[in-house]
Amino acid sequence: MTDWVKDIHDMHAHYGMHEKFAEFDEQKKILFLAFRANFLQEELDELKENISNPEEVVDALIDLCVVAIGTLDAFGVDSHKAWKEVLRANMNKRVGVKEGRPNPLGLPDLMKPEGWTAPSHEGNHGNLPK
Repeated sequence: MTDWVKDIHDMHAHYGMHEKFAEFDEQKKILFLAFRANFLQEELDELKENISNPEEVVDALIDLCVVAIGTLDAFGVDSHKAWKEVLRANMNKRVGVKEGRPNPLGLPDLMKPEGWTAPSHEGNHGNLPK
């Protein structure tokens, strides 16, 4: 099994991206984050446009992961720590019915129970713009 976070970090190192990221001032960080958000939307649109093409679906889904993990890496966020925190919060949800969100497939709908605690990424923002 591979470690996707390390793979993306290694890819960025291979292309000298970390040095470039380190040069970003706050304005460039904001521009970069907006660029990456648009990049994610591009990949999501690709997925939606190719639902019946398995080759394109797999490519778009992996590209979404690469861009998302790469963005976290660019900003120095500990992706493993963030993942564990979101997973912890999601595993504490309960199966229910979310009013207002259609569920035509009848899959379990995860609901936040009373007392549910949202994920906290305090201390794990890396150098994201403020």
